[in-house]
Parts: sequence; C-alpha cells; structure tokens
Amino acid sequence: MSHNSFGHLFRFTTWGESHGTAIGCVVDGCPPRIPLTEADIQPFLDRRRPGQSKFVTQRQEPDQVKILSGTFEGVTTGTPISLVIENQDQRSKDYGEIKDRFRPGHADLTYELKYGVRDYRGGGRSSARETAMRVAAGAVARKVLEGVTIRAALVCMGGDWIDVANFDWAQVNENPFFCPDAQAAARWEETLTAARKSGSSLGAVVEVVAEGVPPGLGAPVYGKLDSDLAAALMSINAVKGVEIGAGFAAAGFTGEENADEMRMGPHGEVLFESNHAGGILGGISTGQPVVARFAVKPTSSILTPRRSVDRFGAEVEVLTKGRHDPCVGIRAVPVGEAMMALVLADHLLRHRAQNPDAPSQARLPRN
Repeated sequence: MSHNSFGHLFRFTTWGESHGTAIGCVVDGCPPRIPLTEADIQPFLDRRRPGQSKFVTQRQEPDQVKILSGTFEGVTTGTPISLVIENQDQRSKDYGEIKDRFRPGHADLTYELKYGVRDYRGGGRSSARETAMRVAAGAVARKVLEGVTIRAALVCMGGDWIDVANFDWAQVNENPFFCPDAQAAARWEETLTAARKSGSSLGAVVEVVAEGVPPGLGAPVYGKLDSDLAAALMSINAVKGVEIGAGFAAAGFTGEENADEMRMGPHGEVLFESNHAGGILGGISTGQPVVARFAVKPTSSILTPRRSVDRFGAEVEVLTKGRHDPCVGIRAVPVGEAMMALVLADHLLRHRAQNPDAPSQARLPRN
C-alpha cells in the first residue's frame, strides 16, 4: 500500500523529499545487456534542471545522477537499477512561517488529514522535485524503446495557444519555454515576465508525441495503453487534466469527422488519413504516433496573500516565500516525455511476453 511505484513488468519506485538529503529511484524489470551509463541519463536531467532561466525556480541543483546498482561494465544486468541525486541547495528556513499553515492549492491540508504529519519544507513528496527521478527512470526506459522517438512541447501558456501552422520541433530547444512556435514564445516571454514580477503564476498545456511505436501495445479492457498513459501523466504533480489524440475536442466532432479513415499502402501496410485517436484504438496502439496532452495548473506558491486556515483551526492569510516556478508547466515538458517512455517500455515488455512473434508494423497479409 505504499503507492510510490508505477508499472508492471518495467516498474519504478521513487523516494525522497524536496528538502531531504537526496532523492532517488529504483527501476526494476529492465532487460539485461542494454548499454547504460550515467552519461545516458544526465542529458535528460539537464533539460529539467532548475535555475536555467529567469522563468523557472532559481534553486541551484546540479542534479548529477549516480548509478548505485544494476549495471556492470557499462551494461544492465537485469537486476534492480538504483539511481540517486543529492540535494544541494535547500533553503528550509524559507518555509518556517508556513509550517503550521495550509497553503491554498497545495497538498498541505490533505497530507495532514491523511497522515497526521507532513514535511512542510518545500512540500516534501508533493514537490515537483520528485519528478527529477521520473526523468532519470524515463532515460532508462528510452534505452528499452529502440526505434521510438519521444518529444514534448509546451503548446499553451496562460490560455495563449500556439498557432499549429507554426509548429516546428526545431524551435523547442531554441527558447526557454520548450515552445514549438517562435511567435508564441516571444509573447509568452512578456506575459510570464509580468506574472513573475507581480509574484503570480500561470498554467500551461504540454503535448507529448511518441513516434515509431509498434502496433499491439496495450490490452483490453483494464490494461489499455491510453488508460495507463493517462494515469502516468495525471500522477505528475500539478497536472489537472489529460487527453489522448483529439481528446475533448472529439466531443464536438461528427462521426465522419472523428473517424480516422484507412487505406492500404504499397507494401501491405495500413495507412491512416488522420490521427484523432492519438495512435490508440480500443486501448491498443495502431502504429501511428501516440499523442497526449496534459494541463498543468498555475504554481500554487505565489506572493499574493491568500485566505486559509492553520493546524489549530484559526483563519489566517498565507503567502509563500522561497524560490518557485512562475510556470511549472515549463519543466513539466521533460517529465511528460519520461512518463510516456516509462509507460511504453512497460507495455512493450508486456506485449513481447504475451505475443513474442507479433509484427513490428501495421501490416496485413496480401491475398
């Protein structure tokens, strides 16, 4: 009943708190003889690392990962892979004034009601700091997903959506927002600067796309790929909504508009003329790109006083000091990629175990 683990055949467990000595994870179920070193993991952590621009928390954490077990001479052994990152820039004193107060929008109250005790230093386990280990575990998962490309981008900030016609993956690493639309990124810089200076915050939407996913991943009825993916993305701190493919927009389509029509390709492959289903039908991957989006709420740690209560039942006002992301959705981009990788790796191993001779592409036999 710990609820700190996710996955079945490819399973990971995270541990640690925002202001503890370290954070870490254990990845269990990774196949043996896969090349893996710290250098394979670090680039993904560097993308999520705090303090890289004025638009994210200024907490200075190098996030240098160490592999403690599960590899030998640069390859995985099939045993649990233990990863750890030391916390180096905690400022627990910033939270002394709210140790008995419940911050609106945070998990303070619910942790107190559930456990009767909570780590008020930066939120403890409810902090976005925990997601660093998801990114580390996701880097291991990517090594299992040979031929699969996973990318994510911020497609909306503060209600301002990108122009899909301007979508360019090459732009994602050219601005501090992981934004695929250069014009939207320029607008967001002004908007988020104003929010940051006023001590407020903004929400965002992240889109994650996995290409090269083989058909057949997922299973009816309770092992659906999209349900596991939704659960994975929804488990990210501050996420309040998830959609697959067209998602909620599909409710406004007609049946004709929503149907992803199919035809035969020249080599017996099934070709789709659209992808409203997000690469998943009946809970099973089609071979098309798997597409998901998730909504991230505005950071709850703001400087504007908000009404609340304390542990003793008194009504109080709360403002949160410290270093916080004015838009936590920015650093959620690499976290979304990691969760996509973790779900796909788990389902790939499940699929191989049940159906080892399954085709790697959506092909039908010719008459």
